[in-house]
Amino acid sequence: MSKFVIRNVASGIKFDLKATNGQVIATSEVYTTEAACRNGIASVQKNAPVAGIENQTEEGYAVLTHPKFEMYQDKAGEFRFRLKARNGEVIAVSEGYAAKRSCLNGIESVKKNAPEAEVE
Repeated sequence: MSKFVIRNVASGIKFDLKATNGQVIATSEVYTTEAACRNGIASVQKNAPVAGIENQTEEGYAVLTHPKFEMYQDKAGEFRFRLKARNGEVIAVSEGYAAKRSCLNGIESVKKNAPEAEVE
């Protein structure tokens, strides 16, 4: 079963969403309190399943309303996504992927796994 893992970092608290195989499929910003981090998890669980995918790697892409996944290419040429809540705040981001298809698979994994994921 997938799970959200809350962890302490030097500057605060953040979470990782891990797939059933233990792979991190999304991570959060740094929060100042565990309560704020848990609110971030709840936001991902609520927004991920209904979020559209705005593919910013294509010329003339359609701009979607929030919530949405924004897929883009970073300066190193890797594909990444960020999940934005209804208010436009970034609530989860991905690692870099070499292939666009892998990034899309990551988005689908978040959409599928986040709603039912346990919190550790």
